Amino acid sequence: MFEMISRQLLRGRCLAMLSTAVLGFGLSTVRANADQWDKKTTVTFNAPVEVPGKVLPAGTYVFKLLNSPSERHIVQIYDADEKKLYATILALPDYRLKPTDKPVLRFEERASGAPQAIEAFFYPDDNFGLQFVYPHERAVELAKRTNHNVLSMSDDMSKNMAAGAKSGDDPNVKAMENTQVTGVDPSGAPVELLIVIADRPEN
Repeated sequence: MFEMISRQLLRGRCLAMLSTAVLGFGLSTVRANADQWDKKTTVTFNAPVEVPGKVLPAGTYVFKLLNSPSERHIVQIYDADEKKLYATILALPDYRLKPTDKPVLRFEERASGAPQAIEAFFYPDDNFGLQFVYPHERAVELAKRTNHNVLSMSDDMSKNMAAGAKSGDDPNVKAMENTQVTGVDPSGAPVELLIVIADRPEN
């Protein structure tokens, strides 16, 4: 199982396999702050974008990690003033062969007229990134729409995502950190997690 694979083993296998395309970067303006530990990044979108559980209207948002000791990561998205929490998202490790000096948001391809869905986020100078996990029903829809594998978790986790947790000790955060994560392919069939993480070519 994925949880039994060490971070070092996952990194080694992903670095050997990974080839990823960065899509849709022109959709946004991204600025990283000095807060390396929480990966705080300010992002301005000029069109709506989808994140797990929500479509964000065009505007400016702050992405940052919730402080948690888990091997899994919780990304939270706030308004520009960090007063309103829009989304709390489970993410798994993702890797790039070549770090960039700017933040990178990787988007799923989209159907005409549909908002682009954010797949992964990379902080400047890191080859370690975060791939978002979508509720199962939506993950299947995205996989079919984009013809790519997508990380998936139980649809029941949607209520935990919407709960507005402020701490890594919050029961809703713990539920997401402990939930089973799988992958789905474009047919809706399950896929091994390492295949999902390593299925994109990198620019």
